[in-house]
Amino acid sequence: MLSKFEVSGFKGFNENMVFDLSDVKNYNFNTESIKDNNINKSIIYGQNGTGKTNLGLAIFDIVRHLTDKEFRPSTYANYLNAANLEQKAKFKYTFYLKDKKVVYSYIKSDYNALISEELLIDDEKVLSINREESNDSYINLKGAETLKTDIGHASISIISYVKNNAVLDDTPINQAFFELIDFVNKMLFFRIVEQANSYIFLGLNSGEKSITSDIIESGKLIEFESFLNNSGIKCKLSLYKKVGEERIAFDFGERKIDFFENASTGTKALSIFYFWLQRIKRENTVSFVFIDEFDAYYHHDLSKMIVKELKQTLSQIVLTTHNTSIMTNDLLRPDCYFVMTDEQIKPLCNLTSKELRQAHNLEKMYKAGVFQEYENIE
Repeated sequence: MLSKFEVSGFKGFNENMVFDLSDVKNYNFNTESIKDNNINKSIIYGQNGTGKTNLGLAIFDIVRHLTDKEFRPSTYANYLNAANLEQKAKFKYTFYLKDKKVVYSYIKSDYNALISEELLIDDEKVLSINREESNDSYINLKGAETLKTDIGHASISIISYVKNNAVLDDTPINQAFFELIDFVNKMLFFRIVEQANSYIFLGLNSGEKSITSDIIESGKLIEFESFLNNSGIKCKLSLYKKVGEERIAFDFGERKIDFFENASTGTKALSIFYFWLQRIKRENTVSFVFIDEFDAYYHHDLSKMIVKELKQTLSQIVLTTHNTSIMTNDLLRPDCYFVMTDEQIKPLCNLTSKELRQAHNLEKMYKAGVFQEYENIE
């Protein structure tokens, strides 16, 4: 699991921004939101411009050089913070994998250029390189003793270099090393794009694809229809052909009309949710999910239903939203709701001197400014 993330010099983050998922409190309700003493399900609130989307992109920067996934360059445009005098982006991840603490930190001069890297497993340095000093690297993993230490190009991560060029021994340290790579390969960033019947994945499934074709190809039309009806969208669906292409239609008996050409924005957004929920529910398919503005097109009851669905998954999930109606102890807990400003990300329980209990109305307290008054409380 991701336990803590730090970033500076990247996009809107000039100073160090810390997202700490290890600050678990002793609440005895909604305990399924916690796993291995880390927050497993969380929601981030913040005004427009505070950096919620950029936080997700920052967390997923690791996917670029530890996997073979390809992203569109525009996704990471304006990579460095303009006010940062060093013109370096710094990232630090703390994971707990295979019962071991794994800390991976690196510095980049742009999206593709790694300046330095360091990997610690249980506080022992196992890999490091600082290209500002030398192209020679430090490698201390069983089975990698014969590797050349000169890695070469700055686009090559020392982790990927070792993974691709050494046959590592089966040791607990090496197991944690491979678990890190596996975790990153299964990370997923999701957001709706301009066309409401398409989506963008960063990580697990990079790129853009038609939701229509995915539902048809996977044979999920009946299940999809049932999902919509259970969500309050009363409809009957069928397939039809348009210019030789198989499409989904609203079925009115003698008359069929194209689903995505006529569905409301909310119905389209719900259709996208259905698609990625299927993947998240698959065991071992997704490790970590960041869903930006997950309920932008949903009414309040539907947003709550979605959070309840996500709570049943195994994946570690971070959502961003403006919807305060789901800021309730009925869904999560005060250490799982975060408030983001330009300077910090803190859970509700660290933003007030009050002892928060299950009976408290978190939304009412939030709107009354209770949490904004105590931004610096630890």
